Amino acid sequence: MSTTPKNDAPQTEPQGAPRDTGGADGFTHLSGDGSARMVDVTAKTPTIRSATAEATVLVAPEVLEALTGGTVPKGDVWAVARIAGIQAAKRCAELLPLAHVIGVHGATVDFEAGPDRIRIIATTRTADRTGVEMEAMTAASVAGLAMVDMVKGLDRSVELTGVKLLEKTGGRSGTWRRDGAPAPEASPGVGRHG
Repeated sequence: MSTTPKNDAPQTEPQGAPRDTGGADGFTHLSGDGSARMVDVTAKTPTIRSATAEATVLVAPEVLEALTGGTVPKGDVWAVARIAGIQAAKRCAELLPLAHVIGVHGATVDFEAGPDRIRIIATTRTADRTGVEMEAMTAASVAGLAMVDMVKGLDRSVELTGVKLLEKTGGRSGTWRRDGAPAPEASPGVGRHG
């Protein structure tokens, strides 16, 4: 994993913006006495930020056939997983104790079908004081969990794996993209769902 600066980064914070670097022994999320704290981002300037994450659901061939054919007994897996992911992005701060409550101003969840897997791609956007990486990862994770819940009756060995950040833009550090990360694009097998 490496950072790759790009020249086309969206608006970022001014160079002179104050940073909250105080904490116990240099740990940003610990106060001077060692107790947990949420980093104070009040003085930061809101900027346009985005993040894209993925998760993978490993499925048996018969489950993939039921998914792409729309015959899963519990109903429309794609719609349920998509809404679950979007809802999760908006509730990230309720799940992660030190995450900031920020405005999620845009969220998408898309799918690509492979021979033995469904790739879930979640993108979140904000114009706020801190990034939306955890919101994107939470969206991808919960969309995957919703998919597992919908198909587990067909195959108990269904597996959620590979949750990772693919890209983030904006903020002080600008743009970062995971080396070798494939660009998100809808699979023909699930084009109507992606």
